Amino acid sequence: MIITSLENNKVKEVVKLQSKKYRDLTNTFVVETEHLVEEAEKAGIVKDLFLVEDEFVDRDDTYFVTKEVMKKMSSMESPSNVLAICEKNNSTEIIGDKILLLDEIQDPGNLGTIIRSSVAFGVNTIILSPDTVDLYNPKVIRASEGMFCHINIITMDLEEAIRIIKDRNITIYGTNVVNGEDVRNINNKVSYALVLGNEGNGVKKHIQELCDKNLYIPMNEECESLNVGVACSILLYELGR
Repeated sequence: MIITSLENNKVKEVVKLQSKKYRDLTNTFVVETEHLVEEAEKAGIVKDLFLVEDEFVDRDDTYFVTKEVMKKMSSMESPSNVLAICEKNNSTEIIGDKILLLDEIQDPGNLGTIIRSSVAFGVNTIILSPDTVDLYNPKVIRASEGMFCHINIITMDLEEAIRIIKDRNITIYGTNVVNGEDVRNINNKVSYALVLGNEGNGVKKHIQELCDKNLYIPMNEECESLNVGVACSILLYELGR
């Protein structure tokens, strides 16, 4: 059976998932493109699969649609031939001893980049503050290149998270040029927690005060600051050396 109507209930469900409110209500989200769907398949989170009618796959939970229907469901300017509804990760546990805390990151592209770098450099858990951009925003999903499927990501009040981390005797590093230490000089890299802040305002003062030490990245004084995604990659690389 091929879905041809833009008013089909399944089609309407996918369109609604472009809204965070509906994603939260249903505990599901959408991924698009063959690569991202493959990553979601590996993680075992695909609930329903939608393919353009001339594609073929042998599985029960598959819906075939016309290109017009796929365009209606897609959040992309140039829709791919595959889309999936996936189940959210409901983890609430801080796993491992390499932890990244994100304080009000707002740009979806930055969050996606940070997730990719975290997987690349061995972070075990990413903790998002409640005011950070939605993990399941389509732009975050695409920018992460599917790596959101392969790391433990939770949302938690950062003060509560820091209390838990301190009870495990893990050093918590803030990020601040003032009174910070050159990240290249850090020797204790077996375990760490790193806090990164908002693109414009950095880490909130009350969170900064809970950190054990501040780090900074030495750079040419003509450059005032780095994009938070770039800074994250450099810091995680140095902490992993």
